[in-house]
Amino acid sequence: MTTNKVVAYRRKREGRTNYKKRLVYLKSRKPRLVIRKTNKQLILQITEYQPDGDKVLCAVTSKSLSKYGWKYSYNNLPACYLAGVLLAKKAKTVKVSESITDLGFQTNAAGSRVFAAIKGAIDGGLNVPADEESFPSEDRLKGAHISSYFGSTEDKIQFSKYKTDKADASKMSDDVEAVKKKIMNS
Repeated sequence: MTTNKVVAYRRKREGRTNYKKRLVYLKSRKPRLVIRKTNKQLILQITEYQPDGDKVLCAVTSKSLSKYGWKYSYNNLPACYLAGVLLAKKAKTVKVSESITDLGFQTNAAGSRVFAAIKGAIDGGLNVPADEESFPSEDRLKGAHISSYFGSTEDKIQFSKYKTDKADASKMSDDVEAVKKKIMNS
C-alpha cells in the first residue's frame, strides 16, 4: 500500500508566506500595510492584490529619512515612527486612505518598532485598525529614552556614529519634531 505525499507550496516551505493569513487579508479587499524589519532599517510598503502578483503602490524605508535631515539610527523607535508618517504622506499621493496591517511571520511585542511605524502611519493620516495599548508611549516615540541613556552613560562608544555625523542625541526629541514637520509640509 503506497501513500501519496502532498508537497506544500514553495513559499510555505520556505517560511515566506502564511496562506491562511493571506486569505484573510485578501478577503478584506483593502490595501495592505506591509512592515518588514531588517538589522539596519525598517521597510514599509502599501501593496494591493493583483491576479498576476501583488502590486506595490508606495514604499518607504527608514533610510529615506536622511532626505529630511534625520542624522540618527534608521533602526530606532523614533526613526520607525517617522517612516510611518512618511509612508502615510506618500499613500495620500496614490489615493490610499485606509489599509490593514500585514506583519508576516515576525513576532512583535507591544511597544516595538513595528507598532511605532503603525502609530506613525495613523498620525500621518492613514486609517489603520490597531490597538492603542500596543503603541509605544509618546516619550519613546520622540526618543526621550535614548536621550536620557545618552546623558547617563560615561562610555559613549555606542553613540560613536552620532559623533561622526555631528548629531547630538540629547536633542533627539527636537529633531523628531523638526523632521516630522518637514515630512508633513513636503
